[in-house]
Amino acid sequence: MAPGKSSGCVEARRPRPPPGARAPDRPHANGVRVETPSQPNSRSAPRVRPASRPGVRARAGSGRQDAAAAGAARHAAHLAVHHRPAHVVAVDASPAQHAMAGDLYGRLAPRLRLIRSDVTQHLRTTAGTYDVLYSVFGAVDFADPHALIPAAASALRPGGLLVFSTLAHHLGGAPAHPDVRHTEIGAKAPDGRAATTRRWVLQARVWTELLDGAGFTRISTRKLSGGAGPRAAGTLLVTASRTGPQAV
Repeated sequence: MAPGKSSGCVEARRPRPPPGARAPDRPHANGVRVETPSQPNSRSAPRVRPASRPGVRARAGSGRQDAAAAGAARHAAHLAVHHRPAHVVAVDASPAQHAMAGDLYGRLAPRLRLIRSDVTQHLRTTAGTYDVLYSVFGAVDFADPHALIPAAASALRPGGLLVFSTLAHHLGGAPAHPDVRHTEIGAKAPDGRAATTRRWVLQARVWTELLDGAGFTRISTRKLSGGAGPRAAGTLLVTASRTGPQAV
């Protein structure tokens, strides 16, 4: 899953890499721009070049994968091109991000499908559909986890995998919350005006409890260093499996 409330699915095929393109390095949540941790090469995206995520490997032909809050669909396009899934679905609620994703990666259809929708609502209406759900500082950060996590459990097939990266602490260094509550953070509206949006920055224990309560098993959390810099922040990488039927 990725910012602005999005989701996606993947089925394996042998695609041809598209020509280079450029996309913004910051995600959007509901049409506002928010800051994300500094990441190496974050501005050199979409040549859709090969890359790997710590502890997570995509398999060719591994069924259907869904990315939540996909933004401009950079990560979904990478999966579609370099990991040969059969289908990838990228979901985002922002009209601007959805339009940009279409301009950049519409040529990857039908392997890559772009959906403009609230991510939680999309997951609730696609029960038992996906083999993998993922979010890269996306919907998991910006949607109420009390609604999103059970919806994700419902949308996964038995044995399906949920993978997401989120902030290990607030940008600026404030610690993650020890309970389920959001932080009002500064953002920018599309017209440049100052705005705020909600972001859930929670301790690993809190995410584990939410996932366990929704029926997930084999829950793993791993903190990754954010390095140095004014926008640097640690990342929490979380994986969890769905082992049985789940209803929302």
